[in-house]
Amino acid sequence: MDQISELEELVLMAAAALGDDAYGLVVRDLLDREGRSATLATIHSALYRLENKGLLRSRLGGATEERGGRSKRIFEPTSTGFATLRDRRALRNGLYRLIPGI
Repeated sequence: MDQISELEELVLMAAAALGDDAYGLVVRDLLDREGRSATLATIHSALYRLENKGLLRSRLGGATEERGGRSKRIFEPTSTGFATLRDRRALRNGLYRLIPGI
């Protein structure tokens, strides 16, 4: 299992949840809405670390007027990224089952 931080795990999960629309700003907004605030720079750093670890891949989306003609960098989990999410979920579920009363 790849070693990733709690924030990287959340960013990876957000990218998987957002599908074809996972770029820095919407990842940050999703995490913020779910109660985990981080700066946009922190989110971008996590996205690029995950890409360097082979858990995400990216491509440039189309340029938009709202972004002044600039393109968005869209991220999506790789097969290794999805496997990491499954491993993390299994680990957490296993540990939670050991806690009485939860």
